[in-house]
Amino acid sequence: MTTQINFNQVTINDDFWTPRLNQWKKVLIRTCLDKCYESGRIDNFKKAGGLIPGEFIGIYFDDSDVYKVLEGAAYFLQLEKDLELEAEIDEIISYIAAAQEDDGYLDTYYTLVEPENKWTDMERHEMYCGGHLIEAAVAYFQATGKRTFLDVAEKMVNHYLTIFGSGKRNWVEGHEEIELALVKLAKTTGKQEYLDFAKWLLGQRGHGLGEGMIWNKANWGPAYCQDDVPVEDITEAVGHSVRAVYLYTAMAEIFEIDHDDRYFAALEVVWEDVTTKKMYITGGIGSSRENEGFKEAYHLPNESAYCETCAAIGEVFFNQQMNLITDEAKYADIIERCIYNGILSGISQEGNKFFYTNPMASVGDHHRSEWFGTSCCPTNLARFLPSLGNYIYSESLDSETLTVNQYIGSQFHKDGSDSCVSITSTMPWNGNVGVKIVGDTDYRSIRLRKPFWTRNYTVAVNGQTMTVPVDEKGYLNIELSPAVTETTIDLVFENTVREVYAHRNVLSNRGKVAIMKDPLVYCAEKADNPHRLYDEFALESGASYQINWDMQLDCEKLIFTKGMTEGVEKSPLQLLPYYAWDNRGAGPMKVWLDGIQSNSLYHN
Repeated sequence: MTTQINFNQVTINDDFWTPRLNQWKKVLIRTCLDKCYESGRIDNFKKAGGLIPGEFIGIYFDDSDVYKVLEGAAYFLQLEKDLELEAEIDEIISYIAAAQEDDGYLDTYYTLVEPENKWTDMERHEMYCGGHLIEAAVAYFQATGKRTFLDVAEKMVNHYLTIFGSGKRNWVEGHEEIELALVKLAKTTGKQEYLDFAKWLLGQRGHGLGEGMIWNKANWGPAYCQDDVPVEDITEAVGHSVRAVYLYTAMAEIFEIDHDDRYFAALEVVWEDVTTKKMYITGGIGSSRENEGFKEAYHLPNESAYCETCAAIGEVFFNQQMNLITDEAKYADIIERCIYNGILSGISQEGNKFFYTNPMASVGDHHRSEWFGTSCCPTNLARFLPSLGNYIYSESLDSETLTVNQYIGSQFHKDGSDSCVSITSTMPWNGNVGVKIVGDTDYRSIRLRKPFWTRNYTVAVNGQTMTVPVDEKGYLNIELSPAVTETTIDLVFENTVREVYAHRNVLSNRGKVAIMKDPLVYCAEKADNPHRLYDEFALESGASYQINWDMQLDCEKLIFTKGMTEGVEKSPLQLLPYYAWDNRGAGPMKVWLDGIQSNSLYHN
């Protein structure tokens, strides 16, 4: 078991990520805050608090978007002071505090619209919104040390505890989130009752206690919100994908604390179900628009793929906790797949337009939007992206072993001392990585993930080439000498451009091929192939290719010079990283191309 090195201890200095993070800091939080003002989301708090007159505007779960933006803003403030942004957040927090009722209840929809119907429909996201408030409050307390928001969160949860719990009312929250948020609150405050409440909420599921719109809707029912079986008996991923991975994350976080083996056994089984039968090549999950989630095994359509951006973010949360529990690289592999593909695709190059869903193909009618009526995805990106540093490093509980999970250029100082660990990286374009440990960090060994996409690698320690095998958990283990105050490790992971074929049971991809270069999934887009029809995005197996740099999109493209099946003109086929599509206007796109199976590609 390991513990993560938190993002606020990590400075990212990476050719790929740093320009993007700098752009998002300028644009993403500002865009989401402005939209929360314009849409009335922030005014709802002022109205509920009696600061201004007016009726509720929006959807009953809109409070959560404000909280997620505030959480993201708090993360940016943890990385860099911004007094103007902090003052703005303080003002919004004052509106939230004003909207809280005397007994601690806080939900602007019910306060303004249906005060008599609080806690009558488990689908109405009352605790879901509360969970996002908690996460924002914890993040802001960590950023500033100010307690106002955290006090609001505690008062709200203490209100929950007067109504719900053993011997009191039952409750199955329709949209999971509160459970994992309570774990954060318990860790921040040291109060065991919050952790106990989280586990009580998990224990409510699967016992026929759920009531509300979900449970009564045809084709949804209890499985939609993971209320079909007790959580310890879960064997497959069902229902709404975001709700599911938030549930799994909470279970994993609680297992880390109380080691309930029933939870872990269920998590291993459901992880296998997701990753081998219900996950797209991009790391996206949730194939069906009907339930915004999972269908039967191998149901992975392309044009109608739902793949909500929030679901890919939740997939990272889940896999991060599994990696910390098990020390196994396969979970960090999924995180890498998601962040470079299924999550990064959700935001435009400029950082001000977003995908809610991320299909594997489009006839040209799917585009990023500035905002949505349900804008969970932009606001989820606003809190996920500044916390990217969470996923790079972890250390053993005895602080003697460092693990490197993601090869993102960065550094951190061990325990605030002068000793430093740093990474230089050319990923995702090349597999050259340098790791340097300077000073007495107390680390006696280092574990380096072997990425799933590389066949061969070389390792040199202080200039000396070494043979380092991959252990049973997927890492390269190197002992560090306590007598050496500076250790440099040079890694070269062999680049691979490879053909990928879907499982034979994925009917939509029979006879099709996808292309990956290292962690990146590639696709064909009309903007690069103007003379091809949608049905002509096809590739001959074994086609030769060149790699060109696109200055406009700041990415590598693959140019296949013998790239078409019979009956179609033999002109080059250009592919670009999936995350970069739809940045140059409307047009068709495909990840899975018509092709003929082979085992190799030849680099031209």
